[in-house]
Amino acid sequence: MTCRSRLTLLGAGIFLPLAAHAANGGVNIAGIPLEFIVFAATLLGVAVFHHFSLWVALGGFATLSVYKIATVGFTTGLGVAGFIGHLHHEWVTVANLFCLLTGFAILARHFEKSHVPVILPKYLPDDWKGGFVLLVMVFFISSFLDNIAAALIGGAMAHQLFKAKVHVGYLAGIVAASNAGGSGSVVGDTTTTMMWIDGVSPLVVLDAYVAAVVALVIVGYFAAKQQHAYSPILKHSHAHTHVDWGRLFIVGVMLTFAVVTNVGANMLYTGMADSFPFIGVAVWLAIILTIPVRRHDWELLPETIKGSIFLLSLVMCASMMPVEQLPPASWMSALALGFISAVFDNIPLTALALKQGGYDWGVLAYAVGFGGSMLWFGSSAGVALTNMYPEGRSASQWLKQGWHVPVGYVVGFAVLMLTLGWHPDAPHDEPKPTPAPVALVQPAAS
Repeated sequence: MTCRSRLTLLGAGIFLPLAAHAANGGVNIAGIPLEFIVFAATLLGVAVFHHFSLWVALGGFATLSVYKIATVGFTTGLGVAGFIGHLHHEWVTVANLFCLLTGFAILARHFEKSHVPVILPKYLPDDWKGGFVLLVMVFFISSFLDNIAAALIGGAMAHQLFKAKVHVGYLAGIVAASNAGGSGSVVGDTTTTMMWIDGVSPLVVLDAYVAAVVALVIVGYFAAKQQHAYSPILKHSHAHTHVDWGRLFIVGVMLTFAVVTNVGANMLYTGMADSFPFIGVAVWLAIILTIPVRRHDWELLPETIKGSIFLLSLVMCASMMPVEQLPPASWMSALALGFISAVFDNIPLTALALKQGGYDWGVLAYAVGFGGSMLWFGSSAGVALTNMYPEGRSASQWLKQGWHVPVGYVVGFAVLMLTLGWHPDAPHDEPKPTPAPVALVQPAAS
């Protein structure tokens, strides 16, 4: 059976229940709302049909939209009017994410072309500790670059350092380090950026680093040992390579614009950040202003836009889920989401959690950020890195050789709970009451 035939069957399996039950209101199968089943089928289709992931995601969004319009409606109303209201409610989040995903792709390319990734390896130790320090570098890079970019930079450096012979366990270590580094930074991972856009404080997300550092030490030690036994480090001097400070300047400007704009919008007026995609527009304003400094790699945009539409389709699918029927937010559900994110994309899982509310966002950031490292297709960083190293596209080998990743995840989670505990945040996206106007007291007439 061809991929196209299997996609047709998958689509039929999703649409037929809708045709049978659309006129009878919401559908539940074994007590599970049909929205969740369609969403799970969409995520499964993305995992199985890699070459058709965009069309599977768009198909899932279209299916859910038709179903909600025809049956249960949206929180904003019934039918087409409710759908339009839902789109209006979500457009700021979607626009911000689109601008950030495309803008950060340009940012990552500038950092790569700054020659910093080429120069860094000459400072590494010659034994297994060199592989460990490289993973620490990936962790650090991912704290201010997208985790996909950090994983690719780490993979490129590993290709040079280990004569193109990279152990699968070390590939898992690179992905884990990139996801761990981005888990505590609102500019280091799409999931934490979503939290930031939704109103979660960057200081709250920072808690994730307590667990992420512990996981990095565990994974980094065993992965570096595996790599040293498989293919020892081979250093190059790169004595004639110089840093391109102009490109680093562009990276700094883009990050500064993003951070200052988001903080300023929330400080000036609580609801301002929810009314317009300020942070995404600020990133692209920085790109436009820095055009005279260095040429931007505009040729990245077609593929980046395609990937962004794919991710945003999943986010919109998640926005239509009846989250009031999910289990209540707790540290156990956060721990479980980490394991689930190893199989299903963590971006729609994060969107579900944000819609539901009641989580400790630092704990959740670590769980969904690092948890996807347990399988190669569990995170975008893993998918991107295995494009460079196809030998990593084996779930069994990834689990066998990268056994230290789930161990690091659980130990890191335990340390986070023992040190900071579970402290769910108050609803962060509810508007604060407007203070009553102060009446001016007129002086009494004499």
